[in-house]
Amino acid sequence: MEFEIPSELRYAESHEWADDRSETVRVGISDFAQDELGDIVFVDLPSEGEGVGEGEEFGVLESIKAVSDIYTPVAGTIVATNEDVIDNPELVNEDPYGSGWLVEVEPEGELDHLLDASEYQEMI
Repeated sequence: MEFEIPSELRYAESHEWADDRSETVRVGISDFAQDELGDIVFVDLPSEGEGVGEGEEFGVLESIKAVSDIYTPVAGTIVATNEDVIDNPELVNEDPYGSGWLVEVEPEGELDHLLDASEYQEMI
């Protein structure tokens, strides 16, 4: 099966993506990850202003198959959470790189340690 892997994003081995938006980094889960989870029925995200460390758990996705922790690909401060996915968890399945994003982080570091699209493709 072919999964969508946008080339402009960076990817963590735990299947989160990171979109560098100059001042902030938008984070979500990959198309592969949402497919593995199945229909997502509940999303738990942190509050704005919370600090997160790189690789730290920052939320939970619950699907009809499993409960899965989500990890932040970059250290920093949560500056936005996507309220839409809390009210409509299916957005994570329907549009993981668009309306299904999860949080925005004001980063404390670079994204160089993350995989590029081709490296992520090889990993999955």
